[in-house]
Amino acid sequence: MTVQAIELSGSDTGLRRTDAVTLLTVYTFLLMVIPSPLTFSPLGGAGGPDTIFGDLLLVLYLITLLVPGLALARGRQPVRVAAVVFTCVVIAAYVSANRRSLPSLEQNGADRGLILMLGWLGIVLVAADGIPSMERLKTLLGRIVLGASAMSVLAISQFVTGLNAAKYIQIPGLTAQTPFTDLLTRNQLNRPSATAIDPIELACVLAICLPIAVHRARFAPPGKRLRRWIEVALIGTALPMTVSRTGVIALVVASLVVLPTWPKRDRRLAYLAGLVALAGMYATIPGLLGEFRSLFGQVGSDTSSTSRTGAFSSAIPFVQQHPWLGRGFGTFLPATYFFTDDQYLLSLIEIGFIGLLALLGLFITAWMCARNARRLSTDPETRQLGQILAASVAVPTVAFATFDAFSFAMAASLTFLIIGCVGAFWRLTTTQPRATPGSFPGSGGRRAGRPGPPSGPGSAPDFSDTDPIPVIRAPLAR
Repeated sequence: MTVQAIELSGSDTGLRRTDAVTLLTVYTFLLMVIPSPLTFSPLGGAGGPDTIFGDLLLVLYLITLLVPGLALARGRQPVRVAAVVFTCVVIAAYVSANRRSLPSLEQNGADRGLILMLGWLGIVLVAADGIPSMERLKTLLGRIVLGASAMSVLAISQFVTGLNAAKYIQIPGLTAQTPFTDLLTRNQLNRPSATAIDPIELACVLAICLPIAVHRARFAPPGKRLRRWIEVALIGTALPMTVSRTGVIALVVASLVVLPTWPKRDRRLAYLAGLVALAGMYATIPGLLGEFRSLFGQVGSDTSSTSRTGAFSSAIPFVQQHPWLGRGFGTFLPATYFFTDDQYLLSLIEIGFIGLLALLGLFITAWMCARNARRLSTDPETRQLGQILAASVAVPTVAFATFDAFSFAMAASLTFLIIGCVGAFWRLTTTQPRATPGSFPGSGGRRAGRPGPPSGPGSAPDFSDTDPIPVIRAPLAR
């Protein structure tokens, strides 16, 4: 018998109470709406509202481990294991770095890195173990897309006007950790960053969210289709405006993961929409397509490419000094040393070969969980959501090779949030909830039961990815 995702009604999941999705929605708002440079000044770079809230969620999660009445999913969870392993490696690198005397700036960087890492762990754990139902997971994904759409509106206005409107957002108690500057430009084209720190970070964020937005639009109930396609249009329009090779590469990666699983008719419509978008871009934004052609034509010879390749040879002595656990997460400061523009190389320097393997293991685990959960479901929408989440994991997996992502809180935090959502999707698809006493913010009074029996031949009809879509149920330059 094929195991399927169990979707519970609002009365069953306790949606009227604060749950994990409510808390993660607050986190998404703090992450995407508040400009990244704004922090609580006494805490410096670790004082971002989203970072502080993520650390609080980790504390809440740990409390649920100590209080039996606060029920969370406690079954097998590969994403949880991979995230904890990666965090333990970062902590080990922190301890190893503090065995020697660190300059004050590097000590501050190590402390900041540890605080960031604990916040990211809290987000992964609360999402993976706390989201109570598939319907609530879809609600959270919709709110993430809404945040990306709002960022896209701001980015489009920045591109058109050349005004960095984010610097006019002022929140009592928050100050700019780094001063707001005018928009970056490339060949007289404005490069928006919205509420992110840099256009390349915005490109990564939008590329992670775009596949989710497209999925929500394809499976939208009739009354919501227009709004959801508008969200797709906003994100898809803002992404190339970043004038970033990372954005283009991420978009290609997401397309290669998602499009082969679509029905032939939908693939043809997607190709047609892509051609129309290119024609519209050519007609309305003169020079943009030519700039992308120039960017990719100069790969290997422009300063951006040569600085990246040169970073590898410059990094060798630092890797040789501390090959296994690195010199400490957050201690390799560009102002003191040099930019790597490659998170994997930077991780090799800061957390060593063990840390790099743990990071890759986290990405691989999330990818495999999304794909395995997809295979276990017979519902076409759920199967497609699994592939979409796999694409949203593949985007940062590739993009991390084009910029030092952990130095950009929004891109890194969204990556961990998506990985946590993958963990929830895997749990909800491969386990059957059952009623239990007690409740937890995020469990809705239920916890996951034991995994259902594996599917077997002939146990249930096999919906091919190329089947027509059924009627939808409603309930690398810097």
